[in-house]
Amino acid sequence: MIERHGLLRASFRVWRVQIVRTMGFLDNLESSLKNLETQDERGGRERQHMQSERARSLAVAPWSEKLKNSPYTNDLFDKAVAAGHRRRTKVYLARIDNAVRLEAKERRLEVKPTPDGIVAEYVDPNGELKTETVDLSADPQVLIEKWLGREQAAGEREA
Repeated sequence: MIERHGLLRASFRVWRVQIVRTMGFLDNLESSLKNLETQDERGGRERQHMQSERARSLAVAPWSEKLKNSPYTNDLFDKAVAAGHRRRTKVYLARIDNAVRLEAKERRLEVKPTPDGIVAEYVDPNGELKTETVDLSADPQVLIEKWLGREQAAGEREA
């Protein structure tokens, strides 16, 4: 009787495990089908978004390379650091993705490529948000003065 009882328990466990496995399989199958349905519903929107994002990145790529390899960028960094030094302000330089960011105190200048060219975004000394196109053949000092404000000459400070 003890052996029989042990056998009954063992067979019951095996039978119970098989039911649990079968139920787990059916639950997983149902969950997978539900996930596929929602993916199909979202798939059209996501696919369209990915295609437009890819087209935008392809349109930005040539401008990004020009900004990255241009002597304008290095000159911008050098002149921004020098202007910050004259103002006794640390200028932080960063490249974020395709953009170039300069920060001095609470001021921020971001130069980034767009499909139409290279654009600089900054808040001018009056507090207005400015966006302007950047000419890579121009002097970056003009942009720095717009961003940080013109420096006063020694005679103007004392007056």
